[in-house]
Amino acid sequence: MILNYKILGSGKPIIIMHGLMGMLDNWLAPARLLEDDFQCILVDMRNHGHSPKSMEHNYSVMVDDVIHLMDHLNLNEAIILGHSMGGKVAIKLAQEHPNRVSKLIVADIGPKFYPVHHQDVLAALREVPVEKLDLRTEAESYMLKHLSEPNVRQFLMKSLYRPERGSFGWRFNLDAIEQNIEQVGKALEELDFEGETLFIRGGNSNYILDEDWPDIKLLFPNAYLATIDGAGHWLHAEKSNEFVDAVKDFLS
Repeated sequence: MILNYKILGSGKPIIIMHGLMGMLDNWLAPARLLEDDFQCILVDMRNHGHSPKSMEHNYSVMVDDVIHLMDHLNLNEAIILGHSMGGKVAIKLAQEHPNRVSKLIVADIGPKFYPVHHQDVLAALREVPVEKLDLRTEAESYMLKHLSEPNVRQFLMKSLYRPERGSFGWRFNLDAIEQNIEQVGKALEELDFEGETLFIRGGNSNYILDEDWPDIKLLFPNAYLATIDGAGHWLHAEKSNEFVDAVKDFLS
């Protein structure tokens, strides 16, 4: 499949991949801060945004999707940047296709196993009667039963759209995500990547812990770790300027 994408700016190409239940629009703010120096290729991953849907959803096929897109765009190599689920795609792509990656940037995720922790999110999404909504804002009241964090509810509601007049739907393929949710937290194979790598974590996030770093360095000997103080897991949205500064420092 050819993934949906949007290109901003010119220069060295950076392929930017979002996390679970996100879409390329979530990365417009950081991309606009990078576009004067880089060609930012924002991607909707499979089963997300405007990209094709499939009941197959795992890191192997997602890596193949990105390689296929690079071939479609005639890119022999690119800077690869991914957040959360997209970060794991970036890691696996670098491990399996190191010649296609000029530099690697991984935002708030590691290659280790992460227990399934999206049950509340899935339950909240299933609670919303999308076919009966009159207004997008009505969805939030249904989510309240399962999701207390307003920022998470607002993030999810960005993916509500009208597939036809008089109804709403989700931009992501909820059935495929729910069926394959254990694949999202799956540990990646322990393959080395010798290229220059930056891991960026949120200071308030627990996705990359201090004790994880020695194991990461074994697989990525040329890796650096940057911490964005005051940011959580969605560090690129919460602290866009600081995030982009860390990226630019690494790429300079």
